[in-house]
Amino acid sequence: MSEPSVAVVILNWNGKQLLTDFLPSVIKTRYSNLQLIVGDNASTDGSVDYVRNNFPDIQIIENDRNYGFAEGYNRILERVQADYYVLLNSDVEVPENWIEPVIKAMEADSQIAAAQPKIKWQKDKSQFEYAGAAGGFLDINAFPFCRGRIFDQIENDLGQYDQAKEIFWASGAAFFIKRAQWEETGGLDPDLFAHMEEIDLCWRLKNLGYKIIYCPDAEVYHVGGGTLDANNPYKVFLNFRNNLIIMQKNLPSTEAFIGILIRMTIDFVAWIQFVAKGKTKFAFAINKAHYQFLSNLKKTKSKRGNRQLAYSKHTGVYHSSVVWSFFIKGIRHFSQLKDFQ
Repeated sequence: MSEPSVAVVILNWNGKQLLTDFLPSVIKTRYSNLQLIVGDNASTDGSVDYVRNNFPDIQIIENDRNYGFAEGYNRILERVQADYYVLLNSDVEVPENWIEPVIKAMEADSQIAAAQPKIKWQKDKSQFEYAGAAGGFLDINAFPFCRGRIFDQIENDLGQYDQAKEIFWASGAAFFIKRAQWEETGGLDPDLFAHMEEIDLCWRLKNLGYKIIYCPDAEVYHVGGGTLDANNPYKVFLNFRNNLIIMQKNLPSTEAFIGILIRMTIDFVAWIQFVAKGKTKFAFAINKAHYQFLSNLKKTKSKRGNRQLAYSKHTGVYHSSVVWSFFIKGIRHFSQLKDFQ
């Protein structure tokens, strides 16, 4: 019996140097039924010619302009046929056998829709990586965090998270999804543009009764921050705005109303801290995020599905505040958090 077909798709926008650094590892991937694709968001740095001239076995699919991460992937994957899609960031190094363990785990259960491998820091492979680590979770106020990373506290990989586990969200840095469920949900939400779009997709999948898993038997190495620097106010804007959007989209009505009020209050505390530290551009980014969110309430409401399951019932929810646990209780490691669904 042949292996399921897999398409690894790297979305690129002016990332020639990253492709130079990391495509050599990707083309060494060992998997029998594999397509390797670079989807390009109208780059102007010679990226496409570089791939075409140096990696003739990699397929190139081009968008007519930069659609961002979410719509960029949607448009590329409309033209890809495979049983599984793997959305792989351009700043990820991979070992040879990083695909088969994840596909094997997903094939074992028809209810598993998406997954991620262990994600470690490319610059120090003893550490987990900020954007994905050992799987994503949300707290009671829908703050995202990971096994192996709470806020800026990164753990070393000592084997403490070597157990396969159902999680809340899989990282977009190396995101595995069955094509059937990608098409069922309509893919990523283009209005998010970038950041938290994978959390939104996983949340929609969970509302439909599917599972998201972490597979520790495979690992990849992510640089991180390849598109937007962590200190970029635009990234702050996207994170604050998009977190509110995905709450409105995916929480049941009453939970959404209360949860958004709480989150906006917490955001105001962050705004005060930015102002106190003289980071006015970041404070303004929060203002802009709230303004855009409130201006699009009607549009976001139209995207709500028919099956918003009670948030507390989902696997991968921490039934307390990770903000309180981290800043007040001094908890630094995921293993210290106890109140989980």
